[in-house]
Amino acid sequence: MASPKAREGKHKYPLIDQDPHASRVIRYMRPSDYANWAAYTAGTPAVFWAWERIDRTGFRLRPQLQVGAWLGFCAGFLVAYSRSSMRFWGWSENAREEQRDLEELSQRAREGKPLYGESSQPLWVQAAAHRNSQYSQLKFSLFPMINLVNHPFHGTDPAKYGVKSESDAFETPEGLRPGEILHQKKNPKESDA
Repeated sequence: MASPKAREGKHKYPLIDQDPHASRVIRYMRPSDYANWAAYTAGTPAVFWAWERIDRTGFRLRPQLQVGAWLGFCAGFLVAYSRSSMRFWGWSENAREEQRDLEELSQRAREGKPLYGESSQPLWVQAAAHRNSQYSQLKFSLFPMINLVNHPFHGTDPAKYGVKSESDAFETPEGLRPGEILHQKKNPKESDA
């Protein structure tokens, strides 16, 4: 697995977070994201309304207008969420988000709070949630899934926020991390070598 520094070098913009919590993605949305969301919400029923006006059969599309508004609202949210997520990943311009992230998480570090929030879930549940939701925004058309679990697996170096490396806290007494535990169970011969 490549280090966070190596992964950051693959994109034009810096990586902020590989698996941001849904609340952060929504809080960091730009006005252009909200404009896209509104355009989808208003645009879908507008298309049905125009269709109703063009259609000479006299068929009324009132229920379709309401359903279209709801579907447009949902689709607009997913598009806005994806756009905001891409800035976290460094796939599009993200200077504003990078500065805001640095200020927010540095403040949390100074206050002695966990960088990415506290979770009542055990570490293995947090790791599973991370594996399931990382880059899940790329699969919204198949299965919409967002990260609703606070976990420490974000692909960035916490030292940039003024925190010592937290990686040692996730190791088992045998010196294994959550992903390595599963790898050892699948391949016991490699772990003996």
